[in-house]
Amino acid sequence: MPELPEVEVSRMGIEPHLLNQTIQAIVIRQPKLRWMVSEELNHLQGQVIKAVRRRAKYLLLETEQGTVIVHLGMSGSLRVLNSDHPHGKHDHIDLILANGKRLRYNDPRRFGAWLWQEKGSIHELLGHLGPEPLQAEFSASYMQEKAKGKRVAIKPFIMDNKVVVGVGNIYANESLFSSAILPTTPAGKLTSIQWVTLVAAIKAVLADAIKQGGTTLQDFSQADGKPGYFALKLQVYGKAGEPCPVCGDIIQQQKIGQRNSYFCPTCQH
Repeated sequence: MPELPEVEVSRMGIEPHLLNQTIQAIVIRQPKLRWMVSEELNHLQGQVIKAVRRRAKYLLLETEQGTVIVHLGMSGSLRVLNSDHPHGKHDHIDLILANGKRLRYNDPRRFGAWLWQEKGSIHELLGHLGPEPLQAEFSASYMQEKAKGKRVAIKPFIMDNKVVVGVGNIYANESLFSSAILPTTPAGKLTSIQWVTLVAAIKAVLADAIKQGGTTLQDFSQADGKPGYFALKLQVYGKAGEPCPVCGDIIQQQKIGQRNSYFCPTCQH
């Protein structure tokens, strides 16, 4: 599933082609995604895209009348193509622009979404999200206060979108390894120093992943079709049974909160 860096890379890729462009039409070939495509999207003709933003893993295409909310789901991707480019089997939606381009949404598993948010309102999917991890609101003091008294393991805690958005499974594993924190440690047991280290690691890992173009493991590719290269820099994720890059001990795998977790039993404690 595309995580925050992959979605941010997609946003950066499509923004130059969409910003201040007039929408000529929308072609909806398959309305049955994770949820039905919002009926309001059929009335986008003539609207100008004023901003291309990201909130958590949602892409937001803002117009004067409201906002198109796009979620890539498990296997969704966006490409900017010439307007006459033929569509394939899983190309479910095209947003046709006045500059001769079209934003094409491809989603083999159809777990993504195209929804509508009226101007001045907040969609229910966006209403209870925590702060963005790369912004100042996400700090060690904020996290320590949120974790006070919590017995839940630190890994699912930092993956909770109500606490902080966008720290998906890959980047949670990598950040905890960089911080030398065992993923099963109760969130409420972390010290102030550990929180400072972990928050800094999360910011650094996510920023580096964005710089590298995301992590291509199965389905993700950038808006221009190129793969993301952060997978080449993964230290523990998906490396169970391999030697730790720091100490040489064997990387372990364990299910934590129904998700595969990877860690070094020597370096992380």
